[in-house]
Amino acid sequence: MPSFDVVSEIDMHQLTNAVDQANRVVGTRFDFKGVDASFTKEENKVTLVADADFQITQMLDILKGTVHKCGIDIACIEEGEITLSGKQAKMVAEFRHGIDADLARKIVKMIKEKKLKVQASIQGDQVRVTGKKRDDLQEVIAFLKASDITLPLQYQNFRD
Repeated sequence: MPSFDVVSEIDMHQLTNAVDQANRVVGTRFDFKGVDASFTKEENKVTLVADADFQITQMLDILKGTVHKCGIDIACIEEGEITLSGKQAKMVAEFRHGIDADLARKIVKMIKEKKLKVQASIQGDQVRVTGKKRDDLQEVIAFLKASDITLPLQYQNFRD
């Protein structure tokens, strides 16, 4: 029976490359001369540190640009609050990885409401869709691409 998986994944190696590139850009920009500004990455979170909150917003734009150039969808970035402490401003940008349970249930419900001859089931942080015909599965992929889901989705393990 043909099937495929709906997932939301980030290439962590590309994310590391994007953070390194963003650090280089901040180091060479004229408006950041003499400013202690940097990006640090821990797992799927990137911490932005600068002297003022307006510099954090500029750094966020730099990060989004480098992330986009590395092929990661910027819709998966969840921006945190800017916190000021002493002479430093910080912000944590989290990169959403995997489909959470609420969104998985929403995807399954949307597929079932479409009334196609497919079955959708939640398996951990992904949704598996199975059906008898390849055309039905391709119709589900087209439907999900056209839907208003904010998290970037990938479609993997398409099997006949």
